[in-house]
Amino acid sequence: MITTLKNELLTVRISSHGAELQNILDNRTGHEYLWQGDDAFWGRRSPVLFPIVGALWQGRYRMDGQIYEMGQHGFARDMEFVPMDSPEDDEAWFALDWTEETLARYPRKFRLEIGYALRSERLTVMWRVRNLDTREMPFQIGAHPAFNYPDFHASDPVHAYFTFGAQGPLYAEVIKEKGCVGDEISEIVLDPERRLPVTAGTFSRDALIFAGRQVRRVSMLTKEGQPYLTVFSDAPLTGLWSKSADAPFVCIEPWWGRTDHVDYEGEYHGRSHIQALVPGATFEASYLIIIDGI
Repeated sequence: MITTLKNELLTVRISSHGAELQNILDNRTGHEYLWQGDDAFWGRRSPVLFPIVGALWQGRYRMDGQIYEMGQHGFARDMEFVPMDSPEDDEAWFALDWTEETLARYPRKFRLEIGYALRSERLTVMWRVRNLDTREMPFQIGAHPAFNYPDFHASDPVHAYFTFGAQGPLYAEVIKEKGCVGDEISEIVLDPERRLPVTAGTFSRDALIFAGRQVRRVSMLTKEGQPYLTVFSDAPLTGLWSKSADAPFVCIEPWWGRTDHVDYEGEYHGRSHIQALVPGATFEASYLIIIDGI
């Protein structure tokens, strides 16, 4: 099922499958900002990452003394959400409740609600995680929206630029093995205008992971340096990623969680950047996509 939000500037569509964003379309020019998925590169568009962000070392984790297996980024992105009544006409909400199937992979009862609010050139993505269990609920949640490069040509020396709402040097954690981080921290080299040129080599070692709330705002500029879009959040981590040197998209990812460290085989609640809810409590977070090119 597809739900549509529309105003004079943008049309936004969301699928109930994964409550996943499908389109961010400029109504005047017809330009599509959101990557449309292509299995030749990456078949998804903007999946929600829950109840883990990133990869588990060896694809498994321990909770309550038991071993469970789970694929990268969790299971919510592949499940059908139920559309909810929305409080406003410019909002759309979706819910996913625990099932016996989810309990076999993640032994906590939960409710995950995902909302979208379209106002002018701004799209707010909202999350509510409710602990319906009788025990504390550790979890992670994150976003993975992919955006089309404007006027993409694989041979261009620069595909786009990133600017960051941060002063001073920036440092990124580096993926080492099987999607998991090691101990290496890399300083990100910016140009004299404090921009990060996105080139064929930017993601040669997988994602760039900015921890410690170094980055709250990431703005994407065209290869000519013109405003294109901005992602803003208060997330403790932000990831930047693209599939390959010739992939025509890039992801800007606010995360409340992070992939495992290599060799980590401890309890789930000991994973890096875990969120935790006592029984009956609710976690709320959001991020904002601003279409600067309008």
